[in-house]
Amino acid sequence: MKKEQFTYLLERLPIGMSFFGHGLERLPKLAAFSNGMVASFSKSILPAALVSPFGYVLPILEFLTGILLLLGLFTRFAIVLGAVIMLALIFGSCMIEQWNNVFTQIIYGAYLALLFYFVQYNAISVDGLMNKNN
Repeated sequence: MKKEQFTYLLERLPIGMSFFGHGLERLPKLAAFSNGMVASFSKSILPAALVSPFGYVLPILEFLTGILLLLGLFTRFAIVLGAVIMLALIFGSCMIEQWNNVFTQIIYGAYLALLFYFVQYNAISVDGLMNKNN
């Protein structure tokens, strides 16, 4: 095991756990989470008909992204999915003027971009095991 591969693992796991934890916590209370988002966006230009379904889909996508990143399975896809989630969250945060959230979401985006850039070091993963067998 090379130092770069172990470092990549140590970088992939925390963000994977963050996505996983966000999704896991919200999944059992999807309706309440979605309704809370609708309430938060009630004074924005985004219609409830758009916010409500997003509130149901977001935790599922977060959970899926987290599992994939934790396992290192379809890692490139998971990173891109995470970045798309961040773009949606940044847009939403802008719509309700939650600028502190935007900053945090931009950090997540940058973190994901670095993971994507250094993905060649993703050897300690399911992807790495599958590539080794090919």
